[in-house]
Amino acid sequence: MVFRIKSGFLIDENEIEINPTDLLEAPKIIRKIPHVLSQDEIEQIINQPDCSDTLGLRDRTMLEFAYATGARVSEILKITIKNINFDLGFVQIFHGKGNKERLVPLGSYAKKYLEKYLQECRPKIKRPKVSGEILFLSRNGRPLTRMAYWNILKRYVNQAEINKHVSPHTLRHSFATHLLDGGADLRAVQEMLGHADISTTSIYLHLDRMYLQEIHRSFHPRERKK
Repeated sequence: MVFRIKSGFLIDENEIEINPTDLLEAPKIIRKIPHVLSQDEIEQIINQPDCSDTLGLRDRTMLEFAYATGARVSEILKITIKNINFDLGFVQIFHGKGNKERLVPLGSYAKKYLEKYLQECRPKIKRPKVSGEILFLSRNGRPLTRMAYWNILKRYVNQAEINKHVSPHTLRHSFATHLLDGGADLRAVQEMLGHADISTTSIYLHLDRMYLQEIHRSFHPRERKK
């Protein structure tokens, strides 16, 4: 890239007549395939919080919400009560520099736990001067931080004895992958994830292809003979 820029400069300065980089292909950007969890592993993590405990109910609600919506951590932590439309079953999410809006279905499980959380948990931990309308609060009534969210998730991953690298973004990746595995339309998943470019969403199709290849290797009669 630097060589290409320098060559262009030399042509502008009449130091050379032909740009030797014109025939060079730009390097391909290799996108890492994201880590995802199986549906069983997601269930194991989500089922870990003790919902008889105030903060346990908050954690269960937050995990249900993350998997149901595929929202980014930064988006989850900024969600306010007024962003939730229980009648329609949607959450209003704002993302990007332009604060773009998208509507994402809540699903029955997330909706059920959100209603329970707002009735039984949030009133106990909110503090009028610091809580505002933020949905998910810390034990002292303040908005949760990214680190707090990460520590909550890590604790339940460990309790579920899942020996994989799991980050807050893993639930988002798993959300998209499981939807596509179930037959969801790529454009619909793109809209729910808030991707500006569908090529960003299409990386999850590679995961599906890898799964198909593994199935083929495992069950095709000629492959099993190897």
